[in-house]
Amino acid sequence: MSLFRSPHNPIIGPKDVKPSSKDFEVIGVFNAGVTRFDDEVILLLRVAERPISTHPDIVLAGVYDVALGEIVLKEFSRDEPENDFSDPRLIIRPDQTYLTSISHLRLARSADGINFDIEDTPALGPANDIESFGIEDPRISLIDGTYYITYVAVCPLGVTTCLASTKDFKSFQRLGVIFCPENKDVVLFPERINGKYYALHRPVSPLFKKQDIWLAESPDLRCWGSHRFLCAPDENRWDQIKVGPSAVPFKIEQGWLEVYHGVGRDNRYCLGAVLLDAGRPWKIIARGEKPIFQPQADYETSGFFSNVIFTCGLLFEDDKLKIYYGAADTTICYAELSLEEILDGLNL
Repeated sequence: MSLFRSPHNPIIGPKDVKPSSKDFEVIGVFNAGVTRFDDEVILLLRVAERPISTHPDIVLAGVYDVALGEIVLKEFSRDEPENDFSDPRLIIRPDQTYLTSISHLRLARSADGINFDIEDTPALGPANDIESFGIEDPRISLIDGTYYITYVAVCPLGVTTCLASTKDFKSFQRLGVIFCPENKDVVLFPERINGKYYALHRPVSPLFKKQDIWLAESPDLRCWGSHRFLCAPDENRWDQIKVGPSAVPFKIEQGWLEVYHGVGRDNRYCLGAVLLDAGRPWKIIARGEKPIFQPQADYETSGFFSNVIFTCGLLFEDDKLKIYYGAADTTICYAELSLEEILDGLNL
């Protein structure tokens, strides 16, 4: 499958984003929600910041303190045997796991879709106990004139998905938790189907080690039920370990096309495609046997978490998928794929 990567990639990197505080450094900007607003491309960036440690044997973690209304720093010694730093994203202790970075959401705007003006301060940051370890991976769905944003909230209670809304990308309304732990990768269909709202989501079953894609419906975007299993990793394909929704589904003549992410036995994050029935989104029409996009460029195979291509949003325009994606959990990049080639890969 032919793929166009922008020659300007990465189009946004950590050096392009101002830290939210002098005590932090930006180590990653990735996994952006995408939409168009006022003839501009809007990215809602996930900005991962790390507290600056002045001692090589001390690792710091930023945690939002509800009582103080600010982020406080916790110290962990590399010399303490109980501290596990084997995953660069985590500080694992017997009593609690912490994140080595804390994320917020930052707005970026562009007239041409490549060169972005990035705001200096967070659009949305940790603000309550559910978000004390940060907020991540936004998806943006325009529904009936309102932009709804699903995002991941992390705290000691687990990983939840929250909802926010805006009409102007200046003020945002938090609407609370819509999927309880452990659930993430929630994407809202951009229109009602037979009078109901629908969402794809990815619950986790630790007992059976399941990370599958499910479908839920709602009368009001707040209360979700009628959950249905949609699809699982497939040991005979490229996504043998786990799958999850990525971009907001978009409607084409054949149905709803969903670009999802999957992880194989080689621990690479790639993107795939699945086609859902227009009126019955719980029905899969076709699913690609091969990934549509996989890590190959240096900035995709090497970084904070290597061999990762992960998207939270794309624009479908001129029969092309204009994909904004996180590369190696470090930068934002841009690529284009032909709809025709994707559908050919689905054997339609």
